[in-house]
Amino acid sequence: MRQAVPKQKRTFAKTLRANATEAEKQLWRLLRSRRLASLKFRRQVPIGPWIVDFVSFEHRLVVEADGSQHAESEDDKRRDYDSSERGFRVLRFWNNDVLARPQAVLEMIIDVASTSPSPVCAPGGAHPPSPTRGEGRKSREEHGR
Repeated sequence: MRQAVPKQKRTFAKTLRANATEAEKQLWRLLRSRRLASLKFRRQVPIGPWIVDFVSFEHRLVVEADGSQHAESEDDKRRDYDSSERGFRVLRFWNNDVLARPQAVLEMIIDVASTSPSPVCAPGGAHPPSPTRGEGRKSREEHGR
C-alpha cells in the first residue's frame, strides 16, 4: 500500500530536482523517458524517511550519484539498509564516474536491473513466512500421497 508523502518532503524533493548536481543532470538525461533499456526511472523520490536520487519501482532499484561528502557515510549505510529492508537494491556511483564513464555506469544499471529484483518485504521489514505444510499450491491429497 502506498503511503501519503508529507507536503514538506514533497517540496524538498522538488527543490532537489531543481538544484541537481551536474552528475545527477547527466544521469537523468540518460535515464529519463525509458531511454535506458526501456527502464522507467523517477528522480528525487521520497522512499520512507529518505529522498533517493533515482528509482525504478518496477525493478526495485535505487540509483544514487554521490559526491565526495558521501565517502564512508554512516547516513548512507543507514539509507542503504533501510532501502534493502523495503525490498530495494541500491547502486551508488561517484559523481566523477557518472561524468567520465557514463557508459560503464549505464551497463552496471542494466546488469543489476536485468537480474531478479530483491523479494519485496512485508511491512515492518519482515519477509512473508514460507507456506507451512498443506498451504502450498496443492495439498498432499491432491498429489495422491
